[in-house]
Amino acid sequence: MPEWILGFDVGGTKTAVVAATPAGEILEERAAASDVAGGFESMGRSMLAMAAEMTAARGRPRVAGVSIGGPLDRERGIVNSPPNLPGWDRVPLRDFLSEHLGVPTHVEHDAKAGALAEWLFGAGRGCRNLVFLTFGTGLGAGLILDGRLYAGTMGSAGEVGHWRLAEQGPEAYGKVGSWEALSSGAGLPRLARSLFPDREWPAAMSAETVVGMARAGDAPAVAAVRASSVWLGRGISLLVDLLNPEVVVLGSLAVRAGDLFLPEARRVVERECLAETRDCRIVAAGLGERIGSLAAICAALYHEGLA
Repeated sequence: MPEWILGFDVGGTKTAVVAATPAGEILEERAAASDVAGGFESMGRSMLAMAAEMTAARGRPRVAGVSIGGPLDRERGIVNSPPNLPGWDRVPLRDFLSEHLGVPTHVEHDAKAGALAEWLFGAGRGCRNLVFLTFGTGLGAGLILDGRLYAGTMGSAGEVGHWRLAEQGPEAYGKVGSWEALSSGAGLPRLARSLFPDREWPAAMSAETVVGMARAGDAPAVAAVRASSVWLGRGISLLVDLLNPEVVVLGSLAVRAGDLFLPEARRVVERECLAETRDCRIVAAGLGERIGSLAAICAALYHEGLA
């Protein structure tokens, strides 16, 4: 049986289990709705059940990897109450999976795992310096610096969504005017309501709702998307001047609606950045919707020394 890697992409909406080769070829993928209400006990059982179906057919994997939102203790593989997974309080996910699967398991923050995936197999392949921005429900960064994943002293490097970019505006991360509040999937509807408080917006409004309205020509929605794009560019400008990366890669919203966000963001970076840093490419994730699946695999590949 050929060598293969097992990956878990754990989210608040969906959890996927993936079998792939060390070269990044996805062999099989299974997914289930995340039973957030059932907590870790229910979701853990579901993850193991999907993995068992794969191992029954393929044998034991070489190693397993997990991509999951933080906060988490990366070194020990402990998940510390992510906002999208209530009840996951100090869950020893690495040990739980390793004991049940019988293989080494590596748990990585989803932004860092996304950076690894784009660096190894996507838009940043061949680069030594890359910034990956999740640009989904939240906004976090994964950093590849001088050809290595950078985690920081406590493993929390990349929490750029917490940056306060404005003194007024919507709130996220407990901060008014945080970058995540101004430019993310969760932030876009809040920004739209903040900019046009007298507008009667849909009661249940998501980023996809606002994007759809903008594509249909709704003027306030178009203005909200443009404002979000400007804030996106301003935050990227700070990262580009600080880190001088070759490429900034954006996931989620940039994959689905990059034509609405990226041109304005690039114009802002061109205006804001030093001349020496302007050559940085700003692109949507090259892996597209596959990035979550490959991120989990890449967490295993990188930490096991296979990449």
